Amino acid sequence: MKSPLTLLSICLLLSACGTPLQRPDSGLTPPPAWHSPTARNASHTSGQWWMSFGSPELDRLIEQARIGSFDLAAAVARVRQAQATAVIAGGPLLPEVKAGFNANRQKLLRGDGYSQLDADSSNKAVDSFDANLSASYEIDFWGGKHAAHDSALQGVRASEFDQATVELTLLGSVANSYAQSLSLQEQSRIAELNLANAQSVLQLVQTRYDSGSATALELAQQKSLVAAQQRQLPLVRQQAEEARITLAALLGRPVQALPRSQQRFDQLNWPSIGAGLPSDLLSRRPDIARAEAQLAAAQADVIVARAAMLPSVTLSASLGSGADTFNDTLRSPFYNLTAGLVAPIFNNGRLGAERDRASARQQELLETYRGAIINGFADVEKALTGIRGLDEQRQWQAEELAQAQTAFNIAQRRYQAGAEDLLSVLDTQRTLYAAQDLNVQLRLARVQASIALYKALGGGWQVL
Repeated sequence: MKSPLTLLSICLLLSACGTPLQRPDSGLTPPPAWHSPTARNASHTSGQWWMSFGSPELDRLIEQARIGSFDLAAAVARVRQAQATAVIAGGPLLPEVKAGFNANRQKLLRGDGYSQLDADSSNKAVDSFDANLSASYEIDFWGGKHAAHDSALQGVRASEFDQATVELTLLGSVANSYAQSLSLQEQSRIAELNLANAQSVLQLVQTRYDSGSATALELAQQKSLVAAQQRQLPLVRQQAEEARITLAALLGRPVQALPRSQQRFDQLNWPSIGAGLPSDLLSRRPDIARAEAQLAAAQADVIVARAAMLPSVTLSASLGSGADTFNDTLRSPFYNLTAGLVAPIFNNGRLGAERDRASARQQELLETYRGAIINGFADVEKALTGIRGLDEQRQWQAEELAQAQTAFNIAQRRYQAGAEDLLSVLDTQRTLYAAQDLNVQLRLARVQASIALYKALGGGWQVL
């Protein structure tokens, strides 16, 4: 009874041996600082970035998306699949133990029987019982079993980072759609005001036309402008509804279940963001971490493929007992020890090709990892550049809007007093409408640039 236990102990000790994996090295050196100017005096990091916009309504939508998104739920299920795969891959690291019990009855129905039968004419029914406990283990001399387990564990990490990427993309899309919906509501409000303003000017032109002070051409021109404003209004409303439908889909619900927003677009703020150092990005972006985990899994797969080309040793031990009666089943114990060596001799290059395929896969994922890092740097640089450019545009556009409003007011008063023709009023009207619309678009772009920087930084930024 001592030998099987000793053999199992050796199996357990051998199962603890393995080849440790090195963390993948991309071979890339992050730049010391961002190319685009950014604030350096950041105070702390906030993972709940959406709260910086100062919108309780957006906060509620974010939480609803986390609960109701089907894409996020699918990503969570993929993590569970990867976890189960890791458990399966870790099975061969320890001996497999099985227990069994068999009961058998052999009975001669007629005749004297024959030599292969235990039953005969004098003993027509024969019973037998046996019980056994067996253990088998393949010694992991070359680290292939450990490497397969390591690959599966890296697969779990990759799936977890993939889930984080899905959540990052989802929440960014919710914030983008919400901001777009508010901006379109604002554009709809501006379009209504512009239509009312154009109709007011039309009444003035109509009055002057009736009194003979305005021409039919001026009346037709103003009516055309009013018609253009009336055409623009349903277009903006349609776009606003489409944005609401998109937002509802992100939340995993029909648009009928999404209440209309009560917040004004100009109440939506954005934070000042410190991007930190480029080297911090490698540990903050889930897509980069996912690429790193996949590369580490590929390194382990190479070890698995190489181990398959080498001999394997399998040990097995069994302990059993049997009897002709049930009560005596455990009174005749015995054990059996087996060791087997299997080495590949000829497989027409299959094992070598699998090793080469694993090595090529590793090289592919190394390049993917490098690309993810460079693309991450580029995403941050573009977001920072966009924020700086939009801030400068908004500064000058505010002056443009103020002057356009002043010019329209002056032109309208002068036309009413008969000191200006309608052409000047029409030009200032169009300029004012365009400036108002551009103001909303630039504000939306600025909000979305902040969201883009949040995504580029990996889901948490440093708030000034």
